[in-house]
Amino acid sequence: MRLVVQRASSARVEVDGAVVGALPGPGLLVLVGVTHADTPADADRLAEKVWTLRILDGERSAAQEESPLLVVSQFTLYADTRKGRRPSWSAAAPRPVSEPLVEAFVDALRRRGAHVETGVFGADMQVSLTNDGPVTLVLDS
Repeated sequence: MRLVVQRASSARVEVDGAVVGALPGPGLLVLVGVTHADTPADADRLAEKVWTLRILDGERSAAQEESPLLVVSQFTLYADTRKGRRPSWSAAAPRPVSEPLVEAFVDALRRRGAHVETGVFGADMQVSLTNDGPVTLVLDS
């Protein structure tokens, strides 16, 4: 799994003009990509990492601050751009593999007590955020 974690003062995701997920206050926007070899254990391990990363003000974690998270699936995190000008998506897992793992990641966060909002898997989403800091991290399983 590959995550892009952004500290946000605000964030929301819209589908067809309707807000389907938003941070109710400052928190983390997490973009999630899944590759073929990922497992539920990877999802759980990364959920723990994101929840306890000390990247909020005062070097505190989302767990310590009870900060909300907005999780959005994004297969393009596994784009291969080494050849030519057209990205290859072959490293991204297909929907039957990736959707359950994104859900496992969200469930793992919720089991830890996180308030999690989400986008809509596979939808054409419009994601808006005000990156605080800016703080942006890339995590890989």
